Amino acid sequence: MKLSTKGRYGLRAMIDLADYSEEMPQSIASIAARQSISDSYLEQLMAKLKKAGLITSIRGSQGGYVLAKPGTEISVGDILRALEGDLSPVKCMGLKGDQACSGSGNCVTKNVWKRIDDSIQNAVDSIYLNELVEDNRKMRLYGKEPGADCDL
Repeated sequence: MKLSTKGRYGLRAMIDLADYSEEMPQSIASIAARQSISDSYLEQLMAKLKKAGLITSIRGSQGGYVLAKPGTEISVGDILRALEGDLSPVKCMGLKGDQACSGSGNCVTKNVWKRIDDSIQNAVDSIYLNELVEDNRKMRLYGKEPGADCDL
């Protein structure tokens, strides 16, 4: 599985938002500047994250974006699925309990894809935004500015 820039940049933006929005809502421009993401592209990502219920927008001169729920309740899987859609490594209909394809009865590789899919889902669903924010803060503490030069 290879994530697109939507997933990579969106995850960086969510970490940034979680880190900086505790004090005040964050604008697209401020997140974009810190993460070296174009404003227009970030706007598209934020719209998807808002639609998924992960962030909310606040109108007005002091407005911007904030998390819709605590970082302890937002997993990397939630973010990536909102931006990328299904994270399965292949489009095998039998992986998610859907109708099996006509060849699933004698498909040896189906179990391989299932194990890989399970591993991916378990990994992204076990990492929470608050953990990444703590890592972000530790990097800054040691004089390293995280994010902008990172190519997740």
